[in-house]
Amino acid sequence: MKRFFYCLLFSLLIVSLSAQELKVKELMATNDLSASQYRRNDINGQPCALIKVGLAAEGATFEGNVIQPVEYKSGEYWVYMTEGSLELRVKHPKFVPCHINFRDNGLERGVKSLTTYSMTLLLPQEQTTQMQKLIVNYSPASALVIIDSKPYQGNGRLELELPVGSHDYQVVAVGYATVEGTVKLNANAPRTINENLTAIGGETSSTSQSVQTANTPKRQLAPGDTTRVKTFTVNGVSFNMIYVEGGTFTMGATPEQGSSARKNEMPAHQVTLSDYRIGETEVTMALWHALMGGKEPNAKDINRPCWTSWDSWQGFILKLNQLTGAKFRMPTEAEWEYAARGGRYSKGFKYSGSDELSDVTADKFVSMKGDREIKLRSPNELGLYDMSGNAWEWVYDWESEYTIEPQENPAGPQNGKHRIIRGGANGYTASTHRVSFRIAFNPKKNAFGLRLAL
Repeated sequence: MKRFFYCLLFSLLIVSLSAQELKVKELMATNDLSASQYRRNDINGQPCALIKVGLAAEGATFEGNVIQPVEYKSGEYWVYMTEGSLELRVKHPKFVPCHINFRDNGLERGVKSLTTYSMTLLLPQEQTTQMQKLIVNYSPASALVIIDSKPYQGNGRLELELPVGSHDYQVVAVGYATVEGTVKLNANAPRTINENLTAIGGETSSTSQSVQTANTPKRQLAPGDTTRVKTFTVNGVSFNMIYVEGGTFTMGATPEQGSSARKNEMPAHQVTLSDYRIGETEVTMALWHALMGGKEPNAKDINRPCWTSWDSWQGFILKLNQLTGAKFRMPTEAEWEYAARGGRYSKGFKYSGSDELSDVTADKFVSMKGDREIKLRSPNELGLYDMSGNAWEWVYDWESEYTIEPQENPAGPQNGKHRIIRGGANGYTASTHRVSFRIAFNPKKNAFGLRLAL
């Protein structure tokens, strides 16, 4: 009897421990430049691979061919490993140690040097979450559906797997009254909701209609709207849009960029732009929360730039336009660079507002410490802050090569694989902060900041 009792106790202990084990959700190589931007070498002087381990619990330790120290940065650990490493062990005082074999995740030859990998580890409570299907039928088909602050876009119908419980949703489209509601998902059956938006002016949408998306770069300043600073307030949070007088400038690898200029900045070429407005600063966490809701940022983060995917910014812009009646959008790449250079008031600086980077940004270039509050340094010639540094900023354009031909109000190709980001960020090399530096990323998977245009 005693033996049976101990066997039962041991079995229960094993079950309890296994229930507390961390699980790998995904492990994949990315186009993130961190491994090369923040390069770390092994004891033989060879560059390492970088694994960004997403784990919402501090206090974890990592074993294997790990080049210490491991740094914890707002929900993810930066773990440097020697090239060819095939396994990693993760330990945490609250959970059973987790052993990850990279071959089980498609890395037959282990990790590669100067490559950044993304690994997500699920906590036990995340592994047992019950999911249920939510079906959303809506019109017009061009509308955006926002669920728990995350935007989705289909073609009049969405099918999503969400955790059981209550979820807030909105259906938003330019020219239509926004619909908001709460849907409760039960474990026993899927849930369907149907929403037909009412056009502003009265008619209910029942068929797919073509509407102007929030993001299309269409310049619509009212005649004579040349006030230098225009202030908008959204749910108690104010932000400024700065008037930029149009003109012709040389875009790309101009002489002051020197040997730092990269191939994708060439050839330099003439661009002519119409008048427009651009944000005095990047969109802050405060503004995102005031518009989109979700978890309230703490006091130290409220005036920092908000980072999210290019696609997610579309939901933000659509809702902002719905609330303000304005026609906010993303700036084009040409508009961004013209503004960064100072527009008609440009003094030909290498960075936005100075040839000395420390004049215009508080960024450091040795280790990644996250972005900083806006407006810590001097603005550029137009009164714009942080266009060199603090947070990378999405622009409208798909990635493409420059040509020598003059252009007027260019907006890039109509389709592509990656969208352009500009401006550099804290922790990246000084060269990335130059006004002509450009690089592109996946618009669905990568998160960066945004400076609004109008």
